[in-house]
Amino acid sequence: MESKKPDNVVYSVEKGFNANLLPYATSVGAPVIRVDDVVSWKSRGIDNVNKELGNKFNELKIQYEKLMQEYEWNELVYSAKFSFEPVIGEVYHLYRNADGINFLSLIGPNEWNKEHIGTFKLNSDKKWIHLNAQDLPLY
Repeated sequence: MESKKPDNVVYSVEKGFNANLLPYATSVGAPVIRVDDVVSWKSRGIDNVNKELGNKFNELKIQYEKLMQEYEWNELVYSAKFSFEPVIGEVYHLYRNADGINFLSLIGPNEWNKEHIGTFKLNSDKKWIHLNAQDLPLY
């Protein structure tokens, strides 16, 4: 006669009593084991990461554009004609003459009638800083 095992006992010949190893509930009183819906969690995570990476990309893009603008201004000033050695910290003005040649001068744009391209200051790294109207010193 075969011995009858109770219904709530999990037993197999190969593994023995193994209810604690199974990935599902084995009795009516056991807690329900549910597979979490990780799709929404992943979706929120992807959205957050994409937003953060997008923000960082935009910051880098702005920095790159600013760097390129600084490079172009420096290229323009250094390729201009001038016959003096610029002094660090001094303000200079870049003009275009009638022949289309750019030249650097100490004379301000309100002191004569020349095509003014921009106003610059030479910093200690020998980099020309483009000055806006609000950055200009008052004389």
